[in-house]
Amino acid sequence: MTVFITRCWRSALRLALALTLGLSALSGPAHAGGIEPVRAQLSPSDDELVLSAEFALNLGPRLEEAVSRGVPLHFKLEFTLGHPRWYWIEEHLASRTIEYRLTYNVLMRQYRLSTGGLHQSFPSLSEALRVLSRVGALPVAPISALKPGESYAAALRLSLDRSQLPKPFQVDALADKDWQVGAKALRWQFVAPGTETK
Repeated sequence: MTVFITRCWRSALRLALALTLGLSALSGPAHAGGIEPVRAQLSPSDDELVLSAEFALNLGPRLEEAVSRGVPLHFKLEFTLGHPRWYWIEEHLASRTIEYRLTYNVLMRQYRLSTGGLHQSFPSLSEALRVLSRVGALPVAPISALKPGESYAAALRLSLDRSQLPKPFQVDALADKDWQVGAKALRWQFVAPGTETK
């Protein structure tokens, strides 16, 4: 009698496991997001070199749900400018880092994008992400630091700062791909203009 019950339980467990695996395969995994640079441009403006850029930004369903439930997301925009040298390592000329914070206010039903002391509110997540994904006329270096006609190496990256997530979510971000947002860096060569713009 005991043998019969044990065999029934085993086959029932196998059936339940097969159904669970089958349903999870049908539903498919939630896709992790990604941040990819679409375009970037350096141009002179008065006595400064300014950066304009645009990113394709997709948080993925898990992070979109998290921010909509009140979990703050922090992003980091990193830019570096260097002068390649054939005889030594690249000469570092300028760098700029900007931190953004994206939150959702449940009472106001608005998304808020903050950087430094500046705050901007949006009625939808897509509008907040659209503003986050665009950089316009950001000063990155003085024109006087550049030699006209010389070639410089620029690098740009926008990424999710997982170290700023609340502690319980940091563990999930390490283990679960749905919490990871791939961020690609854009590297390009920039030739300093021959004449300064006044």
